This record gives sequence, C-alpha cells and structure tokens, in this order.
Amino acid sequence: MQFRSLLAGAAALALLAMPAFATDFLGGAVKSTDIGGKMVLTDANGMSLYTFDKDTKGDGKSVCNGDCAVKWPPLMADAGAAADGDFTLVTRDDGSTMWAYKGWPLYYWYEDTAAGDTKGDGVGGVWHLAVE
Repeated sequence: MQFRSLLAGAAALALLAMPAFATDFLGGAVKSTDIGGKMVLTDANGMSLYTFDKDTKGDGKSVCNGDCAVKWPPLMADAGAAADGDFTLVTRDDGSTMWAYKGWPLYYWYEDTAAGDTKGDGVGGVWHLAVE
C-alpha cells in the first residue's frame, strides 16, 4: 500500500514539473506555456523560444547567422507559410524563412535539451525567453 502511495506521489510531482500549455499559435507549432510562472513561447514539444536584443524589432532581419545560428537555431517556417496575427516571417541571409513574434525573430538554445528548459535566458545579457 505504501509503495502505491509513493508511486502516486511521484507521478503527481512529475506532472507538476512538466510545463503547462495554455494557448496554441500557428496551428499548434508554437504554444504559450507556463514555465516558472511566466507565459513563455515554446514549440509544439515544449522547447523554449528566445529573442535576441541585437536583432532590430520589426525590420524583418535576423543578425544571428553562421556560428551564432549553430548555438541559436532559428524557428524555421515551412515553405508557403504566411504571417498569422503577431507571428510574422523573416527572410534570413541564406534565403530561408523563420518565424518572428511581435517583430522579434525566434530562436532555440542548443543547451536546452528537454521541454521546459530555459538555460538560454540571459545568455550574454542579450538573449531572453520569448514571453507572451
């Protein structure tokens, strides 16, 4: 009986540790997720998305290319994607297209390995969680 209670408690803790999804965007490709009390943008798998202060809001340009994009992979858009509400498209230097939120291009951080990780927040003082 005690073992069953222990398992139930462990399962409840695991559920609390998982990020809670609130809103879907772009057909579910992006979600607003409660992580640590903040509504953070994530991909469909719960991986955190970030913005970069060195990008200029709304100019349709990402300055994170080359080695930068290896550590900060962009949230790529499928061919034929169209802007949707606060989500717009940015053409990268290589001609590919990525998503932006409220004018800010969106990226992943290569050291985030599990849903809900936010290890990229504050890196270099210029990378921030994308918040709704």
